[in-house]
Amino acid sequence: MKEYFVYIMASDSKTIYIWVTNNLVKRVFEHKNKVLKWFTEKYGCNKLVYFEKFYDVKEAIWAEKTIKNYKREWKVNLIEKENPDWLDLSLD
Repeated sequence: MKEYFVYIMASDSKTIYIWVTNNLVKRVFEHKNKVLKWFTEKYGCNKLVYFEKFYDVKEAIWAEKTIKNYKREWKVNLIEKENPDWLDLSLD
C-alpha cells in the first residue's frame, strides 16, 4: 500500500513550509541538502517538525491544502501539540 505524507519543515526562526510527498525520507534529505531551490533554501526550512501519514493521495492533498489555509496560530498549535519544542523529527 502506497504511503503519502503531509509534512511541515521549519527554520530556526520558525518560518514554516508545508507540502505533501510520497517519500518523506527523500524529501527531508532534499530540504536539508538544499536540493530544492525555492522557498526552503531561501528561508532555511530544514527541520522536520510535523508529519502525518495517509494511504490515499487525495486525502493527503486535501489535508495539505486545509492546513495551508489555516492561520499561522493554528499551524503552530498543530506542531506544538505533537512537538512542543520544535525538535527535528528526522533525527529520530
